[in-house]
Parts: sequence; structure tokens; C-alpha cells
Amino acid sequence: QVQLVESGGGLVQAGGSLRLSCAASGLTGRTFSSYRMGWFRQAPGKEREWVAGIDWGGRYTYYGESVKGRFTISRDNTKNTVELQMTSLKPEDTAVYYCAAILGYGSIMNGGHYDSWGQGTQVTVSS
Repeated sequence: QVQLVESGGGLVQAGGSLRLSCAASGLTGRTFSSYRMGWFRQAPGKEREWVAGIDWGGRYTYYGESVKGRFTISRDNTKNTVELQMTSLKPEDTAVYYCAAILGYGSIMNGGHYDSWGQGTQVTVSS
């Protein structure tokens, strides 16, 4: 099972930017490009929310309505990484952000279809 480690979280003022990164390892018998990747987030007291997804080669990207136009997901299959560039951050973007990998053909928006998850990285946006 692929292991995922997120980095890049922190404290930023509203209107600022952050770039999250997720590194994959433990790809025994598979390549990173075998996985579609997604970012999710969970704020205290709220349900987990799908943020963005990207297909195997990085050609197609998908975004939740709350982040569309502000966040950009990308991947580098040569480095086994996926990133989330976040701009125009708002206090409501405050959450723990999780990177996840999906091997099958399930919905990229459904967390229940993912096979592996990172430990999360905290993003806090101050007003």
C-alpha cells in the first residue's frame, strides 16, 4: 500500500497563499501514475470535504465548488509527488488537509473509494 506524507501547511493571513505537497513511497509493484490523487480537508466539527482531484497523468483536474478558481492541483510522476497550490485563502479554508490515492475507478470525489491516506497537514488562515 502506498504511503503518503503531506507537507507545507502553516499559518497564513487571509488573501495569502500556501503550497501543499504530498510525497508517495512504498510503491512496490506499482508506479505512482497507477493512482489518481486527491486532496481532502476536514475542519473541526465538520465532515471531511473533497477539495481537488487529478487523473493518472495530470491531464484532467477537478475541484470542489468552494475552491474552484483559487486552488490548483498538479502532479509530478517522475518525483512521485502531488501538490496543491492554494491562493486567495479565506478563514473558512482552515482545516487539516489530507492527500489520498485511489487505485481503482471509483469516484474521485468520494473519500470512501480511496486506498491510501496521508497523516494530514494543518492549514490555518487568519482573518
